[in-house]
Amino acid sequence: MEKIKVFIADDHQLFCDGIKYILSESERFTVIGEASNGKELLEKMERVTPDIILLDINMPIMNGIEAAREILKTNPNQAILVLSMYDSEEYYNAFIDMGVRGFLLKDSSNHELITAMEKIIKGDSYFSQELLMKIIKNKDESKDLHLTPRELDVLHLICKGHSNFEISEKLFISQRTVERHRANLLEKTDSSNSIKLVLFAIRNNIVELS
Repeated sequence: MEKIKVFIADDHQLFCDGIKYILSESERFTVIGEASNGKELLEKMERVTPDIILLDINMPIMNGIEAAREILKTNPNQAILVLSMYDSEEYYNAFIDMGVRGFLLKDSSNHELITAMEKIIKGDSYFSQELLMKIIKNKDESKDLHLTPRELDVLHLICKGHSNFEISEKLFISQRTVERHRANLLEKTDSSNSIKLVLFAIRNNIVELS
């Protein structure tokens, strides 16, 4: 089985060493690079192609937000898991606006780290429960809008991380129809990307936290 390639960007070497030790206990992962700031990350990304980047927010020279923005400009599908001690909503809103799908506090358990990585790599999203509850709690009241049964079907599958092709296969409809439903959902919920759509579904009890 081909190993999952991981890149770690964090300016604390002890933390990087700890992550590498955790991942070394699993045969599924291999660390292919490290960087201590965003500028170094961008330079090394020109030579390597990780399956997932573990990214700190507060780094010198160039922080994680700026680095993620540059990476996603050239590779919008790059899997990124933000790891930080910060629980400030403003940081995570910036990442969400870019389409980043994974957020984990640095004091999370080893098991939660692996779980988060696995979910993000397969296209799903992951939030530390503390962060998710904070983001949801601080949002405005839910919207009252009508979604058709088919739109709800599509929304549930989007929340599970399925691609347009997978949704079309499961619902026996064309990918073009899925794309139309997705566009309608984004417009109706005033969401700029899929992660905001997932948050909308959680806030409105369309899907349950798991």
